[in-house]
Amino acid sequence: MTLPTDAWRGSTVLRPGWLAFTGSAGATEAHAHAAVQVLLVTAGRIELSDVHGTRRPVHAAIIPTRTVHSLYGDADATATMLYLDPDSAPGRHVTARLSGLAREELGTWVAAARDLLPPDAHTRAPSALVEGWEPVAARRNPGLMAAVEALPRMLHAAVRLTDLAAAVGLSPSRLGHLFTTELGLSFPTYLRWARLRRVMELARDGANLTEAAHGAGFSDSSHLTRACHEMFGLAPSRLIQAVRSADLSKSPGEASRDA
Repeated sequence: MTLPTDAWRGSTVLRPGWLAFTGSAGATEAHAHAAVQVLLVTAGRIELSDVHGTRRPVHAAIIPTRTVHSLYGDADATATMLYLDPDSAPGRHVTARLSGLAREELGTWVAAARDLLPPDAHTRAPSALVEGWEPVAARRNPGLMAAVEALPRMLHAAVRLTDLAAAVGLSPSRLGHLFTTELGLSFPTYLRWARLRRVMELARDGANLTEAAHGAGFSDSSHLTRACHEMFGLAPSRLIQAVRSADLSKSPGEASRDA
């Protein structure tokens, strides 16, 4: 996907299971990604097109995973774009609204947004929207929170659930169950988002793309680029340029409670 540097400017917030971009929107080539995308137009005019060639302006849309689409924003267009991991609780919640519908049609995306989003969605913070699509959080298990705190220190290498579980005194099956039930993400999915977060932290602190990729446990920058394009349809350099340092400064435990 092409993101012209003179059009796409804003901030990026990254949490376990989701990413939000807020700012000015330009244009994209036809693309598809693994994330479920929620688009909220906050100013100006943005048009979407689908694989059938239908193109029209929208105020909000929910674009399913693996669905080809293009976006065209005018000079004054601004938007919030949420990318939800399809395996996350919010991702599953949003995807359920699209079940049985014509997933590749623009009209479906607009109708799904109209049915799912609250009336004040355009003025809500991304985190507030995501929280509305999650089950009510119970008190977090202390062992799980210890694992969440320990995980960032292990990301430079391969991370096995057995090793993380041993570090916090839980069985692997118990810890894996806690990731799924209390954080709404399987351990492999949570690990992927933790690595992406670590890339942004390292790049913010001065690492180049290759250094950040290795420091977060990706084999090289190409591996990182593939992961970003697969999930978001975005290059990691674009995410890094827009990342908001204040949000990355939160501790892993705080991030997990926000997700």
